[in-house]
Amino acid sequence: MSGKETAPPVNPTEEVGSGGSSGTSSFPADKKKEKTRVSRTSLILWHTHQNDASSVRKLLQEDGNLVNARDYDNRTPLHVASLHGWTDVAKYLLEYGADVNAQDRWKNTPLADAEGAKKHSVIELLKSHGGLSFGQNGSHFEPKPVLPPLPNKCDWEIDPFELDFSTSSVIGKGSFGEILKAFWRGTPVAVKRILPSLSDDRLVIQDFRHEVKLLVKLRHPNIVQFLGAVTDRRPLMLITEYLRGGDLHQFLKEKGSLSPSTTINFALDIARGMAYLHNEPNVIIHRDLKPRNVLLVNSNADHLKVGDFGLSKLIKVQNTNDVYKMTGETGSYRYMAPEVFKHRKYDKKVDVFSFAMILYEMLEGDPPLSNYEPYEAAKFIADGHRPTFRAKGYIPDLRELTEHCWAADMNQRPSFLEILKKLEKIKDSITPDHHWHLFAQ
Repeated sequence: MSGKETAPPVNPTEEVGSGGSSGTSSFPADKKKEKTRVSRTSLILWHTHQNDASSVRKLLQEDGNLVNARDYDNRTPLHVASLHGWTDVAKYLLEYGADVNAQDRWKNTPLADAEGAKKHSVIELLKSHGGLSFGQNGSHFEPKPVLPPLPNKCDWEIDPFELDFSTSSVIGKGSFGEILKAFWRGTPVAVKRILPSLSDDRLVIQDFRHEVKLLVKLRHPNIVQFLGAVTDRRPLMLITEYLRGGDLHQFLKEKGSLSPSTTINFALDIARGMAYLHNEPNVIIHRDLKPRNVLLVNSNADHLKVGDFGLSKLIKVQNTNDVYKMTGETGSYRYMAPEVFKHRKYDKKVDVFSFAMILYEMLEGDPPLSNYEPYEAAKFIADGHRPTFRAKGYIPDLRELTEHCWAADMNQRPSFLEILKKLEKIKDSITPDHHWHLFAQ
């Protein structure tokens, strides 16, 4: 919940920050040094994550300054070793002068990470070197009362006794709670309920408050409607409209590839909701756009809404070209933009990439790279590959739009307003009797 990920850092074989140039002969000496340094930073973080003590020691012998290298989240090799409990690697790092109380972007020290992960041998090692516990995971934290999400909440605070769970059913589950279909004043609603055991967890409550704050502000026909929340009592609950059609993931699983008109109409609904979220200057980056988070209003499948804003971020845009330092590997691997997987800086175009993967799935009928495990699929994408189109004979403009949206360079991806214009143009050009023609590879 602190935003920390345990997946590996950027692949060290990549030249991070190379500026897009494939050659090195034209680089001045200082530029060459900068390229090599960034790559070596990735190497030490990678080898630390892999618990490769000999490689870490070799790198430190070659360049002692690498001991306090930092990734985009300000995490040092000692943070990585502490989180995973790699005692031998941590010893080498400390021998070479690692800052035992370095703080990452969440203000966590290595000891706080080790305590959060319950890595007892590393905890003792760090304490013996003067390690202190600071940050969100530190043992020094005392429970503090959590304020309501908004000071003026009378319009949306719901009395839990108004919720009828007598005929409720579970429609979704997650690490921190479950989503149930229930009734509120006689109306079917979806209730995200935090597990009672986590209702006093500071970080869980923080994320819950964050999602409520976002949803209170959203008003759009292609965004799941927020109805209210229970913040005064336990368990904490978030109430939204209930959509009878289920999610797009299940729909595609049952239907397979969709007709041109259905694909375009679905894509238009998703793009309209996302264009609303991306409206500047208050941009909301969804960061977990995938078929499970796109809901069908009814069983007729004639209208879609974007939902689940648990990982979304509200960003105040100062400049149209702003990019942000945000948590790497946030979201679902199969639909994840390569820059997120690589822990690079990114912006709202990560949602455009995820949209492309959904569009591909609607065209093909199968999830992108369905023969890969999710993490392996994300790594394959990050290495520059893309899913293969198998269907033949369908509208080239849709394939072209998909490829445009999953461009490796996020600056080359269109905005959702541009996507809407393109989809409307494609919709006007197709005939009602156009069908897919599927052929095996």
